[in-house]
Amino acid sequence: MSTEPAHYHEISILLVDDDEVDVMAVKRAFKKLKILNPLIHAHNGEEGLALLRDSAIVKRPYLILLDLNMPRMGGLEMLRAIRNDPLLEDSIVFILTTSKADEDKTAAYHQHIAGYIRVYAQ
Repeated sequence: MSTEPAHYHEISILLVDDDEVDVMAVKRAFKKLKILNPLIHAHNGEEGLALLRDSAIVKRPYLILLDLNMPRMGGLEMLRAIRNDPLLEDSIVFILTTSKADEDKTAAYHQHIAGYIRVYAQ
């Protein structure tokens, strides 16, 4: 019997957020919690989709932390694109937002998100 540790799949995390302060806060939190998973950053939904579709950059398995309010392509629009793409539709998505709007939360859950994390702006 081998004493080597069992192999596991490393889970990549795609953070899609246009606010550099929020991105730095997530990176600090991951460092503090010793989360060593690869963290890939996209500045908007268009960039996020491009990264997801390039399997050399964001490798499976992965999870997505998605902001709602972004330029070019917002989070809900990206989420709809993910759910309508047969290659991405099973993606695990957590919304990470400052939005207080109930309609944002409802719209996100209608797109089968794994969770909705409301962060409080300082």
